Amino acid sequence: MLLLETAFMPPVSYFAAIAEEFTLSYGRVVSLVPARLRLEACENYQKQSYRNRCRIYAAGGVENLTIPVVHERGTSSLPIREIKVDWDRDWLPRMERAIVSAYESSPYFEYYKDSLFAILEARPERLFDLNLSLLRYFLEKMGIAADIDFTTVYERTGETAPDVRDLRGIIHPKRPSILQMEKPYWQVFAAKYGFKSDLSIMDLLFNEGPDSLSCIKI
Repeated sequence: MLLLETAFMPPVSYFAAIAEEFTLSYGRVVSLVPARLRLEACENYQKQSYRNRCRIYAAGGVENLTIPVVHERGTSSLPIREIKVDWDRDWLPRMERAIVSAYESSPYFEYYKDSLFAILEARPERLFDLNLSLLRYFLEKMGIAADIDFTTVYERTGETAPDVRDLRGIIHPKRPSILQMEKPYWQVFAAKYGFKSDLSIMDLLFNEGPDSLSCIKI
């Protein structure tokens, strides 16, 4: 059982961790065991994390994309599943333009663009629900089977069951990445700035498409 926090367009390392729980054999399927994934639904909202932001590779280098959330009295004490997206601010068109600008030259961008943007344009009220829809989408496109459930109470690190692999707080923009790449994959702006590791899963999927899973491991 893998325990992770919710994340917006999660980094490649997030999916590498899930893939490690998923059993498959290339060429001929020997066994197929869905990853057992539990999402933390009871923690308080944390700023400066991947919960509402991701990193993409743009023409000027690595760029952060952030979803604004509704800040109400007591927001900091609300469980993450109750945090609302601030749809009153006109951020979505700007975000979509930034993604198009960064990846329109990627080999698989046109193949995934419309279905990905449709998830954003559905405008779910809560951040947790948006992130979950995106997670399911990327898992499907990566070819990773996963059974997903959610925490019902908050347990501190070290208090979880022995069979739980707790990566909460490990995959974080301010901590060293746990990702290991067999080799760098192709990126649009690598010739200008070099290869950038552990960006949003969009970066890998738009550039490698159906071969994305073969590029990652922990």
